[in-house]
Amino acid sequence: MTKPRPAATDAASTADTPAPKLRELNKRRTREAISDAATRLFIDQGFDRTTIAEVAAAAGVAKMTVTNHFPRKEDLLLDLHEELAGRLARTVADRAPGESALASLRRDCLAALDRHDARLGFAGQAFARTVADSPALLARLRELHEQGETALAEALTRALTDADRPAPADDATAPVDFESRVAAALLAAVDRAVFTEVFRRVLAGEEHAAVTAAVRPSAIRAFDRLEGALGNFAVRTDRGR
Repeated sequence: MTKPRPAATDAASTADTPAPKLRELNKRRTREAISDAATRLFIDQGFDRTTIAEVAAAAGVAKMTVTNHFPRKEDLLLDLHEELAGRLARTVADRAPGESALASLRRDCLAALDRHDARLGFAGQAFARTVADSPALLARLRELHEQGETALAEALTRALTDADRPAPADDATAPVDFESRVAAALLAAVDRAVFTEVFRRVLAGEEHAAVTAAVRPSAIRAFDRLEGALGNFAVRTDRGR
């Protein structure tokens, strides 16, 4: 569940980077350094016992810098919170022509299992234990999954609207309809169940490859059970973007 780190940029390429991009690069590096320092402290001391001041000292930055980058303490550890909350909606929005919402989410989930994606709960055992031992972190995870379901319902509503008229996919004016809420609840439930099972097995110390081998067949069966109800739901047409 920690953020994958991009490859390091060498000094020559950094020197040639335009100023706005260099500022963004430095901002990202500072954010990553803070998150990495916080993660080490949380694993060593426990999330609830570690203070923001200790994180700032370990990262070599001011306390205000920490809170500017991470307004919520929980997100110092769960630094993929935006990706976690938005993954399902983005998958539906980016589905291929002729592909249903269910098919796109099945494809994305199975691919994420195969690559041991942090957004599906893959992490080190010590990291997982830190999360499991903190009620605040567990509550934040539940909140992120709820946000993901809401965002998925909104994406499905836009997908259905776009099938009837060529509206832009980012049109957020239409209210979320009842059918989309139900579909989102069912589809997000599979994703959440996969996450929960992956996390449980990682916490128990299972190797990632073994976790995927155990969970993947269950995920396939779960998506198969939804096929009759949602197999033709929100199929993307040529204008459905």
